[in-house]
Amino acid sequence: MTDKKGSDFKLLCFFVFLVGLIQTDASFGVGVGIGGGVGGVWVGGGINGGNRNTVPVTASYNALQAWKSTITEDPSGVLKTWVGSDVCSYKGVFCSGQSITAIDLNHANLKGTIVKDLAFLSDLNILHLNSNRFYGQIPDSFKSLNSLQELDLSNNGFSGPFPLVTIYIPNLVYLDLRFNNFSGYVPGALFNKRLDAIFLNNNQFEGEIPRNLGNSPASVINLANNRFSGEIPTSFGLTGSRVREVLLLNNQLTGCIPESVGMFSEIEVFDVSYNSLMGHVPDTISCLSAIEVLNLAHNRFSGEVPDLVCSLRNLINLTVSFNFFSEISSECSRISFGFDFTGNCIPGRNWQRPQPDCSGYSGGALSCFRMPTQPLACAGISVGLTESSNNHYTSSP
Repeated sequence: MTDKKGSDFKLLCFFVFLVGLIQTDASFGVGVGIGGGVGGVWVGGGINGGNRNTVPVTASYNALQAWKSTITEDPSGVLKTWVGSDVCSYKGVFCSGQSITAIDLNHANLKGTIVKDLAFLSDLNILHLNSNRFYGQIPDSFKSLNSLQELDLSNNGFSGPFPLVTIYIPNLVYLDLRFNNFSGYVPGALFNKRLDAIFLNNNQFEGEIPRNLGNSPASVINLANNRFSGEIPTSFGLTGSRVREVLLLNNQLTGCIPESVGMFSEIEVFDVSYNSLMGHVPDTISCLSAIEVLNLAHNRFSGEVPDLVCSLRNLINLTVSFNFFSEISSECSRISFGFDFTGNCIPGRNWQRPQPDCSGYSGGALSCFRMPTQPLACAGISVGLTESSNNHYTSSP
Protein backbone atom coordinates (compact mmCIF):
# COMPACT_ATOMS: atom_id res chain seq x y z
CA MET A 1 0.00 0.00 0.00
CA THR A 2 2.85 2.37 0.92
CA ASP A 3 4.64 1.54 -2.31
CA LYS A 4 1.52 2.37 -4.35
CA LYS A 5 1.09 5.74 -2.65
CA GLY A 6 4.74 6.54 -3.24
CA SER A 7 4.41 5.65 -6.89
CA ASP A 8 1.30 7.82 -7.30
CA PHE A 9 3.05 10.70 -5.56
CA LYS A 10 6.05 10.48 -7.88
CA LEU A 11 3.75 10.39 -10.94
CA LEU A 12 1.86 13.45 -9.69
CA CYS A 13 5.10 15.33 -9.13
CA PHE A 14 6.29 14.49 -12.64
CA PHE A 15 3.01 15.74 -14.13
CA VAL A 16 3.18 19.02 -12.17
CA PHE A 17 6.78 19.46 -13.26
CA LEU A 18 5.90 18.88 -16.91
CA VAL A 19 2.99 21.36 -16.82
CA GLY A 20 5.16 23.97 -15.18
CA LEU A 21 7.85 23.45 -17.75
CA ILE A 22 5.42 24.00 -20.62
CA GLN A 23 3.94 27.14 -19.03
CA THR A 24 7.23 28.76 -18.03
CA ASP A 25 9.44 27.94 -21.00
CA ALA A 26 7.57 28.54 -24.24
CA SER A 27 10.83 28.62 -26.20
CA PHE A 28 11.33 24.91 -25.67
CA GLY A 29 8.19 24.28 -27.70
CA VAL A 30 6.67 21.13 -26.35
CA GLY A 31 2.98 20.81 -27.14
CA VAL A 32 0.42 18.13 -27.55
CA GLY A 33 -2.81 18.66 -29.44
CA ILE A 34 -5.41 16.98 -31.58
CA GLY A 35 -5.43 17.96 -35.25
CA GLY A 36 -7.43 17.02 -38.32
CA GLY A 37 -4.46 15.96 -40.41
CA VAL A 38 -2.66 12.70 -40.93
CA GLY A 39 -1.98 11.08 -37.58
CA GLY A 40 -4.17 13.59 -35.74
CA VAL A 41 -1.29 14.84 -33.53
CA TRP A 42 1.09 17.74 -33.95
CA VAL A 43 4.20 18.59 -32.03
CA GLY A 44 5.19 22.24 -32.07
CA GLY A 45 8.76 23.35 -32.36
CA GLY A 46 11.17 25.88 -33.80
CA ILE A 47 10.74 29.63 -33.48
CA ASN A 48 7.06 29.53 -32.63
CA GLY A 49 7.62 26.78 -30.10
CA GLY A 50 4.37 25.06 -29.28
CA ASN A 51 2.02 27.31 -31.27
CA ARG A 52 -1.32 25.49 -31.13
CA ASN A 53 -2.42 27.18 -34.38
CA THR A 54 0.09 25.19 -36.39
CA VAL A 55 -1.67 23.74 -39.47
CA PRO A 56 -1.44 19.94 -39.46
CA VAL A 57 0.00 18.00 -42.35
CA THR A 58 -3.06 17.07 -44.45
CA ALA A 59 -3.96 14.70 -47.24
CA SER A 60 -4.17 17.70 -49.59
CA TYR A 61 -0.64 18.72 -48.76
CA ASN A 62 0.64 15.19 -49.25
CA ALA A 63 -1.17 14.87 -52.58
CA LEU A 64 0.22 18.11 -53.98
CA GLN A 65 3.73 17.36 -52.78
CA ALA A 66 3.56 13.90 -54.35
CA TRP A 67 2.53 15.51 -57.63
CA LYS A 68 5.22 18.17 -57.35
CA SER A 69 7.89 15.48 -56.94
CA THR A 70 7.01 14.00 -60.36
CA ILE A 71 7.20 17.30 -62.25
CA THR A 72 10.65 17.45 -63.81
CA GLU A 73 10.51 20.84 -65.54
CA ASP A 74 8.99 24.08 -64.29
CA PRO A 75 10.51 26.86 -66.42
CA SER A 76 8.16 29.53 -65.08
CA GLY A 77 8.82 28.67 -61.44
CA VAL A 78 5.16 28.07 -60.66
CA LEU A 79 5.91 25.34 -58.15
CA LYS A 80 8.34 27.47 -56.16
CA THR A 81 5.26 28.68 -54.29
CA TRP A 82 4.28 25.10 -53.42
CA VAL A 83 6.08 25.19 -50.09
CA GLY A 84 4.65 24.82 -46.61
CA SER A 85 1.45 23.43 -45.25
CA ASP A 86 -0.80 26.31 -46.42
CA VAL A 87 -1.82 24.69 -49.71
CA CYS A 88 -4.35 27.46 -50.38
CA SER A 89 -1.45 29.88 -50.91
CA TYR A 90 0.05 27.77 -53.71
CA LYS A 91 -0.02 29.34 -57.15
CA GLY A 92 -2.75 27.80 -59.30
CA VAL A 93 -4.56 26.31 -56.28
CA PHE A 94 -7.91 27.75 -55.23
CA CYS A 95 -9.80 27.00 -52.04
CA SER A 96 -13.14 27.43 -50.40
CA GLY A 97 -12.46 27.58 -46.71
CA GLN A 98 -9.73 25.02 -46.14
CA SER A 99 -10.78 22.77 -49.06
CA ILE A 100 -9.12 22.78 -52.47
CA THR A 101 -11.88 23.29 -55.03
CA ALA A 102 -9.91 24.17 -58.17
CA ILE A 103 -6.49 23.74 -59.72
CA ASP A 104 -5.76 25.92 -62.75
CA LEU A 105 -2.28 25.47 -64.21
CA ASN A 106 -3.14 26.41 -67.79
CA HIS A 107 -0.14 27.51 -69.86
CA ALA A 108 2.33 26.77 -67.05
CA ASN A 109 4.55 24.70 -69.38
CA LEU A 110 5.08 22.05 -66.73
CA LYS A 111 6.51 18.66 -67.65
CA GLY A 112 5.64 15.55 -65.69
CA THR A 113 2.94 13.00 -64.99
CA ILE A 114 -0.38 12.93 -63.15
CA VAL A 115 -0.27 11.07 -59.84
CA LYS A 116 -2.99 8.93 -58.30
CA ASP A 117 -2.69 10.91 -55.06
CA LEU A 118 -4.75 13.75 -56.58
CA ALA A 119 -7.79 11.57 -55.95
CA PHE A 120 -7.47 12.58 -52.27
CA LEU A 121 -8.66 16.09 -53.22
CA SER A 122 -12.24 15.11 -52.53
CA ASP A 123 -13.68 18.65 -52.96
CA LEU A 124 -11.96 19.37 -56.28
CA ASN A 125 -14.45 20.83 -58.80
CA ILE A 126 -12.09 22.01 -61.53
CA LEU A 127 -8.81 20.63 -62.88
CA HIS A 128 -7.43 22.68 -65.78
CA LEU A 129 -4.05 21.65 -67.18
CA ASN A 130 -4.28 23.09 -70.69
CA SER A 131 -1.00 23.74 -72.54
CA ASN A 132 1.58 21.93 -70.49
CA ARG A 133 3.80 18.93 -71.20
CA PHE A 134 2.15 16.29 -69.07
CA TYR A 135 2.39 12.77 -70.45
CA GLY A 136 1.45 9.21 -69.63
CA GLN A 137 -2.08 8.20 -68.68
CA ILE A 138 -4.86 9.35 -66.36
CA PRO A 139 -4.85 7.44 -63.03
CA ASP A 140 -7.78 5.12 -62.40
CA SER A 141 -8.08 6.68 -58.95
CA PHE A 142 -9.71 9.73 -60.58
CA LYS A 143 -13.05 7.92 -60.58
CA SER A 144 -13.30 8.73 -56.87
CA LEU A 145 -13.27 12.49 -57.58
CA ASN A 146 -16.98 12.82 -56.85
CA SER A 147 -16.96 16.63 -56.95
CA LEU A 148 -15.03 17.05 -60.21
CA GLN A 149 -17.06 18.81 -62.90
CA GLU A 150 -14.45 20.18 -65.32
CA LEU A 151 -11.45 18.23 -66.58
CA ASP A 152 -9.26 20.00 -69.15
CA LEU A 153 -6.17 18.03 -70.19
CA SER A 154 -5.87 19.60 -73.64
CA ASN A 155 -2.65 20.40 -75.44
CA ASN A 156 -0.37 18.01 -73.58
CA GLY A 157 1.37 14.73 -74.40
CA PHE A 158 -1.01 12.18 -72.91
CA SER A 159 -1.14 8.89 -74.78
CA GLY A 160 -2.62 5.41 -74.72
CA PRO A 161 -6.26 4.39 -75.21
CA PHE A 162 -9.24 6.55 -74.39
CA PRO A 163 -9.08 7.20 -70.62
CA LEU A 164 -12.05 5.14 -69.48
CA VAL A 165 -11.75 6.52 -65.97
CA THR A 166 -13.30 9.79 -67.22
CA ILE A 167 -16.59 7.98 -67.86
CA TYR A 168 -16.75 6.95 -64.21
CA ILE A 169 -16.18 10.41 -62.74
CA PRO A 170 -19.78 10.77 -61.55
CA ASN A 171 -20.45 14.51 -61.85
CA LEU A 172 -18.20 15.44 -64.77
CA VAL A 173 -19.86 17.84 -67.24
CA TYR A 174 -16.87 19.18 -69.23
CA LEU A 175 -14.28 16.89 -70.82
CA ASP A 176 -11.44 18.29 -72.92
CA LEU A 177 -8.85 15.82 -74.25
CA ARG A 178 -7.97 17.62 -77.48
CA PHE A 179 -4.43 17.99 -78.83
CA ASN A 180 -2.93 14.89 -77.21
CA ASN A 181 -1.80 11.49 -78.47
CA PHE A 182 -4.72 9.32 -77.38
CA SER A 183 -5.51 6.50 -79.81
CA GLY A 184 -7.81 3.54 -80.37
CA TYR A 185 -11.58 3.37 -80.14
CA VAL A 186 -13.92 5.76 -78.36
CA PRO A 187 -16.42 3.92 -76.11
CA GLY A 188 -20.12 4.41 -76.71
CA ALA A 189 -20.62 4.99 -72.99
CA LEU A 190 -19.08 8.44 -73.46
CA PHE A 191 -22.16 9.64 -75.33
CA ASN A 192 -24.55 8.35 -72.69
CA LYS A 193 -22.82 10.43 -70.05
CA ARG A 194 -24.39 13.74 -69.01
CA LEU A 195 -21.64 15.92 -70.44
CA ASP A 196 -22.18 19.44 -71.72
CA ALA A 197 -18.98 19.59 -73.79
CA ILE A 198 -16.90 16.84 -75.42
CA PHE A 199 -13.59 17.77 -77.03
CA LEU A 200 -11.69 14.83 -78.52
CA ASN A 201 -10.26 16.60 -81.55
CA ASN A 202 -6.64 16.39 -82.67
CA ASN A 203 -5.81 12.96 -81.34
CA GLN A 204 -5.42 9.61 -83.10
CA PHE A 205 -8.77 8.02 -82.31
CA GLU A 206 -9.96 5.54 -84.92
CA GLY A 207 -12.74 3.15 -85.81
CA GLU A 208 -16.40 3.99 -86.24
CA ILE A 209 -18.10 6.75 -84.32
CA PRO A 210 -20.34 5.00 -81.77
CA ARG A 211 -23.92 4.65 -82.98
CA ASN A 212 -25.30 6.35 -79.88
CA LEU A 213 -23.55 9.63 -80.72
CA GLY A 214 -26.93 11.34 -80.84
CA ASN A 215 -27.68 10.35 -77.25
CA SER A 216 -25.26 12.92 -75.92
CA PRO A 217 -26.81 16.01 -74.31
CA ALA A 218 -23.61 17.96 -75.00
CA SER A 219 -23.88 21.40 -76.57
CA VAL A 220 -20.48 20.97 -78.26
CA ILE A 221 -19.13 17.74 -79.79
CA ASN A 222 -15.74 18.05 -81.46
CA LEU A 223 -14.28 14.88 -82.99
CA ALA A 224 -12.25 16.65 -85.68
CA ASN A 225 -8.76 15.75 -86.86
CA ASN A 226 -8.75 12.10 -85.89
CA ARG A 227 -8.96 8.86 -87.88
CA PHE A 228 -12.63 8.00 -87.51
CA SER A 229 -14.03 5.91 -90.36
CA GLY A 230 -17.39 4.49 -91.42
CA GLU A 231 -20.63 6.41 -91.57
CA ILE A 232 -22.08 9.17 -89.48
CA PRO A 233 -24.50 7.25 -87.21
CA THR A 234 -27.96 7.16 -88.78
CA SER A 235 -29.59 7.86 -85.42
CA PHE A 236 -27.69 11.13 -85.15
CA GLY A 237 -30.26 13.71 -84.10
CA LEU A 238 -33.16 11.36 -83.43
CA THR A 239 -32.91 11.92 -79.68
CA GLY A 240 -33.61 15.62 -80.12
CA SER A 241 -30.27 16.73 -78.74
CA ARG A 242 -29.78 20.46 -78.26
CA VAL A 243 -26.24 20.41 -79.60
CA ARG A 244 -24.94 23.73 -80.93
CA GLU A 245 -21.67 22.69 -82.55
CA VAL A 246 -20.76 19.41 -84.25
CA LEU A 247 -17.28 19.21 -85.75
CA LEU A 248 -16.39 16.01 -87.62
CA LEU A 249 -13.93 17.49 -90.11
CA ASN A 250 -10.73 15.86 -91.28
CA ASN A 251 -11.49 12.23 -90.60
CA GLN A 252 -12.12 9.30 -92.94
CA LEU A 253 -15.91 9.23 -92.85
CA THR A 254 -17.91 7.76 -95.72
CA GLY A 255 -21.56 7.37 -96.65
CA CYS A 256 -24.35 9.93 -96.45
CA ILE A 257 -25.27 12.73 -94.11
CA PRO A 258 -28.25 11.21 -92.29
CA GLU A 259 -31.59 12.97 -92.72
CA SER A 260 -31.95 13.03 -88.94
CA VAL A 261 -29.39 15.84 -88.77
CA GLY A 262 -32.32 18.14 -89.50
CA MET A 263 -33.62 17.58 -85.98
CA PHE A 264 -30.81 19.61 -84.43
CA SER A 265 -32.97 22.70 -84.25
CA GLU A 266 -30.46 24.67 -82.18
CA ILE A 267 -27.26 23.76 -84.02
CA GLU A 268 -25.13 26.73 -85.11
CA VAL A 269 -22.02 25.05 -86.56
CA PHE A 270 -21.94 21.81 -88.56
CA ASP A 271 -18.61 20.96 -90.19
CA VAL A 272 -17.97 17.65 -91.97
CA SER A 273 -15.31 18.90 -94.37
CA TYR A 274 -12.28 16.84 -95.44
CA ASN A 275 -13.91 13.43 -95.37
CA SER A 276 -15.18 11.10 -98.11
CA LEU A 277 -18.90 11.64 -97.68
CA MET A 278 -21.08 11.12 -100.77
CA GLY A 279 -24.60 11.50 -102.08
CA HIS A 280 -26.85 14.51 -101.94
CA VAL A 281 -27.27 17.23 -99.34
CA PRO A 282 -30.33 16.17 -97.32
CA ASP A 283 -33.26 18.56 -97.58
CA THR A 284 -33.72 18.32 -93.83
CA ILE A 285 -30.72 20.60 -93.38
CA SER A 286 -33.19 23.36 -94.22
CA CYS A 287 -34.72 22.72 -90.78
CA LEU A 288 -31.57 23.95 -89.08
CA SER A 289 -33.02 27.37 -88.47
CA ALA A 290 -30.21 28.50 -86.15
CA ILE A 291 -27.29 27.33 -88.31
CA GLU A 292 -24.63 29.93 -89.04
CA VAL A 293 -21.74 27.86 -90.42
CA LEU A 294 -22.27 24.85 -92.71
CA ASN A 295 -19.09 23.36 -94.15
CA LEU A 296 -19.34 20.42 -96.56
CA ALA A 297 -16.07 21.09 -98.41
CA HIS A 298 -13.61 18.48 -99.65
CA ASN A 299 -15.96 15.51 -99.85
CA ARG A 300 -17.62 13.70 -102.75
CA PHE A 301 -21.12 15.17 -102.63
CA SER A 302 -22.97 15.46 -105.92
CA GLY A 303 -26.25 16.67 -107.39
CA GLU A 304 -27.71 20.07 -106.63
CA VAL A 305 -27.09 22.48 -103.79
CA PRO A 306 -30.79 23.04 -103.03
CA ASP A 307 -32.74 26.24 -102.47
CA LEU A 308 -33.86 24.99 -99.08
CA VAL A 309 -30.31 25.06 -97.77
CA CYS A 310 -29.36 28.44 -99.19
CA SER A 311 -32.51 30.09 -97.81
CA LEU A 312 -31.59 29.51 -94.16
CA ARG A 313 -31.99 32.92 -92.58
CA ASN A 314 -29.09 32.75 -90.10
CA LEU A 315 -26.57 31.15 -92.46
CA ILE A 316 -23.38 33.23 -92.58
CA ASN A 317 -20.97 30.80 -94.20
CA LEU A 318 -21.83 27.98 -96.61
CA THR A 319 -18.85 26.10 -97.99
CA VAL A 320 -19.38 23.34 -100.56
CA SER A 321 -16.06 23.65 -102.38
CA PHE A 322 -14.20 20.68 -103.86
CA ASN A 323 -17.09 18.29 -104.26
CA PHE A 324 -18.91 17.14 -107.40
CA PHE A 325 -22.00 19.33 -107.25
CA SER A 326 -23.38 19.82 -110.76
CA GLU A 327 -25.90 22.56 -110.05
CA ILE A 328 -26.66 25.37 -107.66
CA SER A 329 -30.19 26.62 -107.20
CA SER A 330 -31.36 30.14 -107.95
CA GLU A 331 -31.49 30.94 -104.24
CA CYS A 332 -27.86 29.90 -103.83
CA SER A 333 -26.86 31.96 -106.86
CA ARG A 334 -28.09 35.10 -105.09
CA ILE A 335 -25.74 34.64 -102.12
CA SER A 336 -23.03 37.25 -102.57
CA PHE A 337 -20.84 36.49 -99.56
CA GLY A 338 -19.84 33.53 -97.39
CA PHE A 339 -20.58 31.00 -100.15
CA ASP A 340 -17.66 29.03 -101.56
CA PHE A 341 -18.55 26.63 -104.40
CA THR A 342 -15.17 26.41 -106.16
CA GLY A 343 -13.81 23.09 -107.34
CA ASN A 344 -17.15 21.51 -108.32
CA CYS A 345 -18.79 20.63 -111.64
CA ILE A 346 -21.19 23.56 -112.03
CA PRO A 347 -21.52 24.64 -115.68
CA GLY A 348 -20.79 28.29 -116.43
CA ARG A 349 -19.02 28.92 -113.13
CA ASN A 350 -15.37 29.80 -112.71
CA TRP A 351 -12.83 27.71 -110.85
CA GLN A 352 -14.55 24.38 -111.40
CA ARG A 353 -13.11 20.89 -111.91
CA PRO A 354 -11.94 19.86 -115.39
CA GLN A 355 -14.80 18.31 -117.38
CA PRO A 356 -13.17 14.86 -117.58
CA ASP A 357 -13.19 14.67 -113.76
CA CYS A 358 -16.87 15.53 -113.66
CA SER A 359 -18.07 13.26 -116.47
CA GLY A 360 -16.20 10.31 -114.99
CA TYR A 361 -17.79 10.67 -111.56
CA SER A 362 -20.92 8.64 -110.92
CA GLY A 363 -21.59 9.90 -107.41
CA GLY A 364 -20.25 6.74 -105.89
CA ALA A 365 -23.44 4.85 -106.87
CA LEU A 366 -24.62 5.62 -103.34
CA SER A 367 -28.34 5.75 -102.62
CA CYS A 368 -29.10 7.82 -99.54
CA PHE A 369 -32.36 7.67 -97.68
CA ARG A 370 -34.57 10.67 -98.49
CA MET A 371 -37.58 12.05 -96.69
CA PRO A 372 -40.60 11.31 -98.90
CA THR A 373 -42.70 14.25 -97.67
CA GLN A 374 -42.83 17.31 -99.92
CA PRO A 375 -43.00 20.10 -99.03
CA LEU A 376 -40.80 19.37 -96.05
CA ALA A 377 -42.51 19.89 -92.69
CA CYS A 378 -39.77 20.43 -90.13
CA ALA A 379 -42.15 20.13 -87.20
CA GLY A 380 -43.01 16.59 -88.21
CA ILE A 381 -39.59 15.44 -89.29
CA SER A 382 -39.33 12.82 -86.56
CA VAL A 383 -42.55 11.07 -87.61
CA GLY A 384 -41.57 7.78 -89.15
CA LEU A 385 -37.94 8.86 -89.57
CA THR A 386 -36.50 6.37 -87.10
CA GLU A 387 -38.24 3.37 -88.60
CA SER A 388 -37.71 4.44 -92.21
CA SER A 389 -34.04 5.24 -91.68
CA ASN A 390 -33.36 1.97 -89.90
CA ASN A 391 -35.12 -0.05 -92.57
CA HIS A 392 -33.20 1.65 -95.34
CA TYR A 393 -29.77 1.10 -93.88
CA THR A 394 -30.57 -2.42 -92.68
CA SER A 395 -31.55 -3.45 -96.20
CA SER A 396 -28.54 -1.84 -97.82
CA PRO A 397 -25.66 -4.17 -98.71
